[in-house]
Amino acid sequence: MCVAVGNRGDDRDGPERLSDSPVLSRVSAPPVQPTLAAGRRRVNILGLRIDAVDLSGACVVIERWITERRREYVCVTGAHGVIEARSDRHLHAIHAEAGLVVPDGMPLVFMARRLGFPETSRVYGPELMRRLTAHSAEKGWSQFYYGGTPGLAQRLATELHVRHPDLLVAGLLSPPFRPLSRAEDEHEVETINSCKPDIVWVGLSTPKQELWMSEHRAKLDAPVLIGVGAAFDFLAGTKPQAPLWMQRSGLEWLYRLGSEPRRLWRRYARIVPAFAALALLQFISMRFGRRRTSSDARIRREP
Repeated sequence: MCVAVGNRGDDRDGPERLSDSPVLSRVSAPPVQPTLAAGRRRVNILGLRIDAVDLSGACVVIERWITERRREYVCVTGAHGVIEARSDRHLHAIHAEAGLVVPDGMPLVFMARRLGFPETSRVYGPELMRRLTAHSAEKGWSQFYYGGTPGLAQRLATELHVRHPDLLVAGLLSPPFRPLSRAEDEHEVETINSCKPDIVWVGLSTPKQELWMSEHRAKLDAPVLIGVGAAFDFLAGTKPQAPLWMQRSGLEWLYRLGSEPRRLWRRYARIVPAFAALALLQFISMRFGRRRTSSDARIRREP
């Protein structure tokens, strides 16, 4: 049995142990038959390549990685991630190297469909976590939860185990908000590897979770790392989710802003107008480019 030790990095909290978590013995997982075509379709959204997938398709790919014991990471990316990647070359490269970059927000889905990828659907972080958690409980794949405020990962593990009694929880860690020392980081890597999870869920928010996954992908033995941000809070029940109509209409950001205005107003004041303006420019540029290409073709055909 693996017991993960979580620490917040400050003296007042001390170590947090997964003594009450449902950690069960590991069982071998049956093979998964992949149903996705081998070709990977990606759409350029404001310069960032996003996979044109839906929730089921993303799960098929991830489950194949687990079966094959691949070492990949998944960026669950919305408008926030796209804007951050545009201004950070390193973050842009991290997305380019990811095994999957799935569209977490409806604005990305709307753009992908408009750009000629109608098969694209939202791969919402909490829904991806729900679906893979259910599949993991059936197949015997173990989970590790990395991130969150003190006690959040423990509450998340408990909530998910209540819904899925057969779920294997390998361990959890709540890292400090400050940068880790090299020794602390090595200790966390050793802890996660000793637990031998099949999936490491990373809830550090963007862009911290993408940076962490990229930096630690080669160090961790788990087949899959998935950055899901606020999904920890949503599935643990510590924060409310937006109504479905707001999620489907691309207005979830407005609900979250109303729920946490002090924390989020600066983010959305920058991201929402920037994404809207850049998306409009991309469509205008593409339309102008098509017209220019068509005009050049007519000129070449004329005697």
